[in-house]
Amino acid sequence: GVIVMAATNRADILDQALLRPGRFDRQVYVGLPDIRGREAILKIHARGKQLAEDVDLNSIAKGTPGFAGADLENLMNEAALLAVRRRHRFITMEDVDEAILKVQMGPEKKSRKMSSRAQRLTAYHEAGHAVAGHYLTHVDPVHYITIIPRGAAGGFTLFRPDEDLENFKSRSEMFENIVMALGGRTAEKLFLDDISTGASNDIQQATNIARNMVTVYGMSEKLGPITYDSSDRSIFIGRDFGTTKSYSEETAALIDEEVKRIFDEAAARCEEILSAHRDELVAIAEYLLVHESMEVDEFNYYFEHHEFMPTSAKDAKKAAADKTIERPARKISMIDGYAGEKKDETPPAEAPAAGGGPSSEQSAADTTEETKE
Repeated sequence: GVIVMAATNRADILDQALLRPGRFDRQVYVGLPDIRGREAILKIHARGKQLAEDVDLNSIAKGTPGFAGADLENLMNEAALLAVRRRHRFITMEDVDEAILKVQMGPEKKSRKMSSRAQRLTAYHEAGHAVAGHYLTHVDPVHYITIIPRGAAGGFTLFRPDEDLENFKSRSEMFENIVMALGGRTAEKLFLDDISTGASNDIQQATNIARNMVTVYGMSEKLGPITYDSSDRSIFIGRDFGTTKSYSEETAALIDEEVKRIFDEAAARCEEILSAHRDELVAIAEYLLVHESMEVDEFNYYFEHHEFMPTSAKDAKKAAADKTIERPARKISMIDGYAGEKKDETPPAEAPAAGGGPSSEQSAADTTEETKE
């Protein structure tokens, strides 16, 4: 017999006639990979690439929730290219961390010059997000803050979950996500006595969460557990999203009132947090103006010791990272279909200088390894 298989990312827009019994009647949902799946995929795409000893694929898997297989492949390729550009003998964890940011947020745009006023506004904006998020219980931990432009963003604060993304969120989580989203605008207002258009995406995100709480998830005590989202989601050829309102104008006014109430409560909570921690916010913003970026360990060190990490500790950390570049590389192999690690005791030759003849083609990016089936 013949088995016909098909795949789609938009099962919601398929014509139902296609899914009748006898046609595509068996449907298998394949979601994004979990931590174990991401680690296995990373091992596949790390094959043939020379990794420094500090590269931990399990740690990378934990730090890439929501990444699909193609994202992880792109991540390892970008890390290899960065290693070559930096003239590293092996791919280091520093290369991988930079590659993750590049895949998520786009490449750095250091050539894009910002005025001192714009830099100051961006620094306080991002510090507002970070400090608000730090003092909220249900928000993912702060992982990285920068005022260096990437992609379309003038700066960003990256929050990274400790575990895999869940399929549901509680009311408290959604409310605190609104509070965190308003941290940038609130910081601008409190510390610079002004607000900017840089918060437009934050406001849109916060408004969407508040409206979904009321109209989709039934989280409004006044309106009760009723769904008011009546969008027509069955799109097919020639049809677009349609919205039919199945409730009265009075109910629509109540919905708007509840959305505004949630938004205003979140804004008040955000202002309360930032006002109570003014000194910390100012310190982080001023640090960003000098150093442009703040790593997770520097951020956590500040809140634990109420001072920034000493230069000696940073130098020791950098020296330890540099030392791994001088050690033998690791290679990833596949044994009987399972990913495993093995050590290559012979370190590869030094990366040649620019314009160094044919051997310059050999690098961390293009070392290959054949596996016999």
